[in-house]
Amino acid sequence: MVMLDTLANALAAIQNAEMRGKQEVIIWPASKLIINVLRVMQREGYVGEFEYIDDGRWGKIKLQLLGRINKVGVIKPRYPVKYRELEEMPHWLRKYLPAYNIGILIVSTPHGVMSHREAVKKKTGGVLLAFVY
Repeated sequence: MVMLDTLANALAAIQNAEMRGKQEVIIWPASKLIINVLRVMQREGYVGEFEYIDDGRWGKIKLQLLGRINKVGVIKPRYPVKYRELEEMPHWLRKYLPAYNIGILIVSTPHGVMSHREAVKKKTGGVLLAFVY
């Protein structure tokens, strides 16, 4: 099996488990990017605890679901955004989020992976990775 976008697969697994009302989901293969995206989602209150399980191959992540996610997905292509675009971001917010102040965009910045609100506070741009609401 060829896996092209592990982040997209991880978020699809979360979306599917969430739609079925599951309490937890196993995500594999694990990666640092997926773990960093999950940390942002955890800080924002969308998912619960998660743990990395080393299975000797690619690793797995066991994630607790809180039932707070309506939709989650990757943003493809991964658009680069400048700080100014993030600051006055109606275009991106309208495209991926349902309403003002509902949900977050996850951005990979030189300061790490963070939500678009954190990126605006730190006055940094980056690359759009995913959305959650």
